[in-house]
Amino acid sequence: MWWFRTKSWEYRGKVYKNIFKVKKWRGVVPDGGGLFKGGFPKKNLENSDPQYLKTFFYETKRAELTHWLTILPAPIFFLWNMWWVGIIMIAYALIANIPCILLQRYNRARLSNLI
Repeated sequence: MWWFRTKSWEYRGKVYKNIFKVKKWRGVVPDGGGLFKGGFPKKNLENSDPQYLKTFFYETKRAELTHWLTILPAPIFFLWNMWWVGIIMIAYALIANIPCILLQRYNRARLSNLI
């Protein structure tokens, strides 16, 4: 189905595996899905049921969006802090969220192959 395809430049996850070396560091990124009631843990693939794979796929989209949305307000810190504190806050937002975004995109590219 077309909505489970990844972008052509992602090369089925190879760009994340080869350029960003996701396989080397993915184990140290915490999985927040299991922290909340009704959350969806994304650390491991539990089974190969098509409905489970589709849910996993959509959860990677939701998780990626969440991380993008947490980066979005970072520039607001310039309003009440010194400029260098604003820079630190933006750097922190990027360092804390970009690996999670890359990991979600990597997982989604791999899941689209299974679906």
